[in-house]
Amino acid sequence: MANEKKLVENITPRDEDFAQWYTDVVREAELCDYSSVKGCLNYLPNGYAIWELIQADLDRRFKETGVENVYLPTLIPENLLEKEADHVEGFAPEVAWVTHGGMERLQERLCIRPTSETLFCDLWSKTVQSYRDLPKVWNQWNSVLRWEKTTRPFLRSREFLWQEGHTLHATYEEAEERTIQMFHVYEDCYKETLAIPFVSGRKAEHEKFAGAQDTYTIEALMHDGKALQSATSHFFGSGFPDAFDIKYVDKNNQLHSAYETSWGWSTRSIGAIIMVHGDDSGLVLPPHVAPVECRIIPIAQHKEGVLDRAHALFDELKKAGYRVKIDESDKSPGWKFSEQEMLGIPTRIEIGPKDIENNQVVVVRRDNREKIIVSLDEIATKLRGILETIQEDMYNRAVDFLNSHIDSAVAMDEMVEKFKANRGFVKACWCGDPECEGEVKYATGGAATRCLIEDEEMISDKCIWCGKPAKHMAYWGKSY
Repeated sequence: MANEKKLVENITPRDEDFAQWYTDVVREAELCDYSSVKGCLNYLPNGYAIWELIQADLDRRFKETGVENVYLPTLIPENLLEKEADHVEGFAPEVAWVTHGGMERLQERLCIRPTSETLFCDLWSKTVQSYRDLPKVWNQWNSVLRWEKTTRPFLRSREFLWQEGHTLHATYEEAEERTIQMFHVYEDCYKETLAIPFVSGRKAEHEKFAGAQDTYTIEALMHDGKALQSATSHFFGSGFPDAFDIKYVDKNNQLHSAYETSWGWSTRSIGAIIMVHGDDSGLVLPPHVAPVECRIIPIAQHKEGVLDRAHALFDELKKAGYRVKIDESDKSPGWKFSEQEMLGIPTRIEIGPKDIENNQVVVVRRDNREKIIVSLDEIATKLRGILETIQEDMYNRAVDFLNSHIDSAVAMDEMVEKFKANRGFVKACWCGDPECEGEVKYATGGAATRCLIEDEEMISDKCIWCGKPAKHMAYWGKSY
């Protein structure tokens, strides 16, 4: 029992020090570790396996919409990066440069890609001539490098893993439709696969991606009441294509501009899973992204027949398609239970001599620790139902938390009090002036617009700060 207690004590209580709790969970669940390069991560097997499941789910969703995967180089010549003025200005502070090849200084600096709009446009400028060449609906799974000053595992690192989709279209309407379509793909994946609810919508003008005409964002709420920008989809219009002189000839031999989109989802989503679902015992993984859905733990495994029956159960579940493991180490059952919980494995199956005698097992849910007795004859079918119930319950609990942390305000003093009393989002109206947003941010200790609310009636006709006519209603919140 002493070892079991120590395992739990390695994790700081979530409500005592949320930042330290997060770091403890990442460390104890062995998800990642810092490398020798400051701000860069070593993705460990437990963490990378979660990313593989997210990647597989997203990739399937992408391909159902007609997306094709490609891969473009890591290095971008400086002249390409400078072709779109807003883009280079937005990324300049984060760019890392290669200046030497071996011992020789390069004639032109090479940027290590912070994102790949310029690479795709350079390629399309050489390969797109006719309407027959469009649309291009491409995606690449890769890493990018952004020289962040402050880093935190999964949430912000200098090199991180993601997918970046880039598409090129013949018409404005087609590109805009694709932008919103991929935004909805992200929304579906967050809900259905990660069991994470959110608020979502268009970013304010000054919060758009560098070079974008419109940016759509998913803003999930973490347990500490801060928002996390979780995935974005961008409509570029013809800005990038025109900068790269991408033109196509239509059926009537007329020359036209093309229209571009870009959309991305990163390993930041793993941080969201940790902070939305985790508890004081460690990680809690939604079954759909759990590398191990079930861990079998033999009880009194030294007794005759226990390990044999546990292995037979393992083989049965694996054959049925479950991601399953068995713990036959010499650690105590208490330690094994604690470790299974810390790793976030959605279920464990306890099987001992009395269970075998009664032709049953005990299934324990990670999310609420409920114990369910299931016949050995039915476990291969009933376990799937238990896992799906866990997935649904985790989402519903997160929805309840989100809904209980959304408030509204029509006056500034009311808004300040709401943020003091309730961590989360506050709906408030705004004139659209970034200076007013800055004043609100100062007055509330960090709350800014997360996304605009365009499908609800405005709660006021005046800006929350200056009192001038309001142009938007927005979700305001503090963020990572």
